[in-house]
Amino acid sequence: MKDIKREEVEGIEENKETANNNLEATLDEIEETDGNLKDLEEKLAEKTAEYEDVFSQFQRLQADFSNYKKRVEKEKGEIYLYANEKIASDLLNIIDNLERAIQSQTDIDEDNSLLEGINLVYKQLIDTLAKHGVEEIEALGKPFDMNLHYAVMQEETNGEANCVIDILQKGYKVNDRVLRPAMVKVSR
Repeated sequence: MKDIKREEVEGIEENKETANNNLEATLDEIEETDGNLKDLEEKLAEKTAEYEDVFSQFQRLQADFSNYKKRVEKEKGEIYLYANEKIASDLLNIIDNLERAIQSQTDIDEDNSLLEGINLVYKQLIDTLAKHGVEEIEALGKPFDMNLHYAVMQEETNGEANCVIDILQKGYKVNDRVLRPAMVKVSR
């Protein structure tokens, strides 16, 4: 019986020793896992910060691209609206010369076929420009506006001050942009 108890005691001691070894191994694993877990948490925090940074850059890039698209669309629209501006500006001198020709012929003879031809060409040119957004700036009798008028003279009058009393050269605008301001005489 002693041998059985001894064997049981030895078995118990072996089990105890195995259990202690297992316990130590488990504790070592827990410590390693705990260390690995902290490393993993740090790596996760780093990756999360990197992700947030990249996501933030992506959002800024997306906003920049959206703004770029809007700006390009606006510029394309303006190019279309004001594409005729240069040629219209060049044609203003021709209009001025036609007006002078009409004025000189009107002073000489009212019943002149040359005058009628010049008037037709003048009207056709004005209508064509109007079709493309070029229009005359209304100035006579209007209050002086430095954005639309270019005052070259002032004259004492009994009427309202700072009003356009004479147009020396007509002004024109294309789609609300001034091509040439009207050269005017203003009242004091």
